[in-house]
Amino acid sequence: MSKVAPYINGHQESVLRAHSWRTVQNSAGYLLSSLKPDMHILDLGCGPGTITIDFATLVPQGSVIGLENVEGVLEQARANASAQGVQNVKFVLGDALKLDFPDDTFDVVHAHQVLQHVGDPVGMLREMRRVTKPGGIVATRESDFATVTFFPESETMEKHRDLHLRTARALGGEPLAGRRLVSWAMKAGFERSAITASASAWCYSTPEERALWSTLWADRVLKSSFATQVLELGFGTQEDLEEIAQAVRDWGAHEDGWIGVMHGEVLCRV
Repeated sequence: MSKVAPYINGHQESVLRAHSWRTVQNSAGYLLSSLKPDMHILDLGCGPGTITIDFATLVPQGSVIGLENVEGVLEQARANASAQGVQNVKFVLGDALKLDFPDDTFDVVHAHQVLQHVGDPVGMLREMRRVTKPGGIVATRESDFATVTFFPESETMEKHRDLHLRTARALGGEPLAGRRLVSWAMKAGFERSAITASASAWCYSTPEERALWSTLWADRVLKSSFATQVLELGFGTQEDLEEIAQAVRDWGAHEDGWIGVMHGEVLCRV
């Protein structure tokens, strides 16, 4: 497995629209009870910054740094923070596998849906641990793409799930990251007794949620790096992608439509 894995989704508008839905409440709730107002937090793979900015509002006497490896995304994150008047946050360009911070810098180092996309998740956890103060927390939450379940059942949507798994692994990532977090953390040097593991899920079922999810994923299937990677790897055709996008739209029109996605979570005490 390579240490650098191309990001399967890319940073197109359809992807950033999905990432902008994420908040601390719906994506980092397992960490909430550990936060204190004066903490200094590093948020890796911050994307458009919605989770990062939420953290900043929860640590008003502290500060938060959001790190991403694409400058254009950081411009959007900075604009989001400015629009909300949040000043104790800044966004920087960097590499999560080689952090440009001294040892023992942060109270919390957080990553959401990042380890699954890097070729060396254990190495990234070691870096997260290095820059965390003694007594601090390394926190990460990762989906387990094999657990994506839906109703009504659809062979075409199952094809999408399987295509995502195959493509992610071909790029050097691990789409079943959620179930591996405890193992990866132990390999990174954490004692098992220092790791608190949990799980939570995203669920989309209301009319508003179905409309959001079906529109986002139909666009992502056709208008993100996922489509480019599938075609370049020879795993599918444009017709396959069109069929999947239509199946996702059709799912969104079902009043009894339901989708769930399980996530693994770990809090690792340094």
